[in-house]
Amino acid sequence: MAAINNDWLEPLKPEFSKPYYKELYARVKEEYARHLVFPPSNEIFSAFELTPLKDVKVVIIGQDPY
Repeated sequence: MAAINNDWLEPLKPEFSKPYYKELYARVKEEYARHLVFPPSNEIFSAFELTPLKDVKVVIIGQDPY
């Protein structure tokens, strides 16, 4: 999976060492190995690449947040 390399990294970094994230990462990696999954793994964090944290005013978390 692609790495986060911009201003999102510092605020998100503490999450990467938590048990839930390690389990989630392993599960996602396994799914990519076994199945055809979209988006491609190198695009999973593209939202963070395309939208610098300094420009974000609101984050909506959830499925189909319309």
